[in-house]
Amino acid sequence: MSRVSARIAAIAESATLAVDAKAKALKAAGRPVIGFGAGEPDFPTPDYIVEAAAAATKVVANHRYTPAAGLPEMREAIVAKTKRDSNYEITADQVLVTNGGKQAVYQAFATIIDPGDEVLLPSPYWTTYPECVQLAGGKSVEVFADESQNYLVTVDQLEAARTPKTKALLFCSPSNPTGSVYSVEQVKAIGEWALKNNIWVISDEIYEHLLYDGATAPSMPVVVPGLADTCIIINGVAKTYAMTGWRVGWMIGPKDAIKAATNLQSHLSSNVANVSQRAAIAALTGDLSAVHKMGEAFDRRRKLIVGLLNEIPGFVCPTPTGAFYVYPSVKGVLGKTIRGKTPKTSAELATLILEEVEVAAVPGEAFGPSGYLRFSYATSDADIIEGIGRIKKLLTEG
Repeated sequence: MSRVSARIAAIAESATLAVDAKAKALKAAGRPVIGFGAGEPDFPTPDYIVEAAAAATKVVANHRYTPAAGLPEMREAIVAKTKRDSNYEITADQVLVTNGGKQAVYQAFATIIDPGDEVLLPSPYWTTYPECVQLAGGKSVEVFADESQNYLVTVDQLEAARTPKTKALLFCSPSNPTGSVYSVEQVKAIGEWALKNNIWVISDEIYEHLLYDGATAPSMPVVVPGLADTCIIINGVAKTYAMTGWRVGWMIGPKDAIKAATNLQSHLSSNVANVSQRAAIAALTGDLSAVHKMGEAFDRRRKLIVGLLNEIPGFVCPTPTGAFYVYPSVKGVLGKTIRGKTPKTSAELATLILEEVEVAAVPGEAFGPSGYLRFSYATSDADIIEGIGRIKKLLTEG
């Protein structure tokens, strides 16, 4: 008899966290590693949010259990924020506060997926999505869009992948890992297709405020109102407010689904830490000036890293219009001999780059097919210049 259940043993380690952990371990050992692995803003959480948390620690009520669905003030703050930012009108009983967006993703699939159900998963995808589908007993059906499509799937591709077992579609715009953003017309077309075919949509909107070049990221049930009864929205404060470590996310959806997910969370993790919720309330009810300032820095870094990557022979890097990632194709490098080694996959190339020039990126295998690398530009301009410079030097050696 196995010591670990087959269900849990089948879960793969988070590739992004693994790359980040390896880079940090090498740094701790004194190696000059530059890490582009983690999707984590390098800015501190804004002061007014930290101050709200500090004040909350002295309130005895925050030392106790509170409702599993979230503090009433937090849920109302999410209602107001959703109206402000998305023009989507919801009520507090459509909101569940979770321990980060990742828990919201897990609970969304656990709530609506039964064993044997299929979930359409546009690829490249965030590495955690298929693991959550599998834990729920579902089957991920990957729908791949390459760089020639700017990594954006079409309705025709989704329709070709649909079967009688299709229960849900995972939708993420702006995208992790590619930074691609669907247009209003594309969002509407996909939403209408899902509604027509009675397919649930789990829409991850965690990067909603990280947009560039005039791009917009409309919430799907706003563009297709009829979809509201079969749509779960995932969001959180981590990326927008540089609050990855505070662990506050949420789900928005129809009342019956949110009630069921709340029941699950009541047994899984009880309530989200109250001090973190108080900090999140301050974030959501404050103005967006700090967010815009961080966005300006990300925009500058985006342009910098795209330009540098496209100078590397064999790299083809589309310009993303959202999030803080670039996703170059590296297929032009694979099969070439570099310092006596001939990487045939992007995983082998990522390992070679880390070992030879101490730069950490996440290989495409973590997000779908091989042939790509993901770089997070949520790091300093200096690290971008130095890190990509090292890769260019490595790959252009005579």
